[in-house]
Amino acid sequence: MVVNFFLVSIGAAFGVLARVFSTKWIKKSWEGVFPLATFVINILGAFLLGLITGFNLSASLSLLLGTGFMGSFTTFSTFNVESIELLRLKDYKYFFCYTGASYIVGFVAVFVGILLGNLLRAGD
Repeated sequence: MVVNFFLVSIGAAFGVLARVFSTKWIKKSWEGVFPLATFVINILGAFLLGLITGFNLSASLSLLLGTGFMGSFTTFSTFNVESIELLRLKDYKYFFCYTGASYIVGFVAVFVGILLGNLLRAGD
């Protein structure tokens, strides 16, 4: 139990650092209304979590990478706050584009990640 706690904690520490640096890097070159940083991070996270799932890793590695790292790298709460902010600004075009694309592309990213993980695992 204690080992699991540390695995998730270590993964989360690195995941949040990756999110902070990725967000700053993306926002440095994007000043548009569309919340690109969160979108890119969440789609990348969906793909990577699919890949982790497809690899069918041990419970320990799943806790470290899936629950810890990916859990803190991706950000559902920021996605929701940014979505509501677009509604508050009455920017319906970006609201529907952001929420729709996040879910649709996110599902596709997970699916592709799982397929790729299964293919790579089968190649062992």
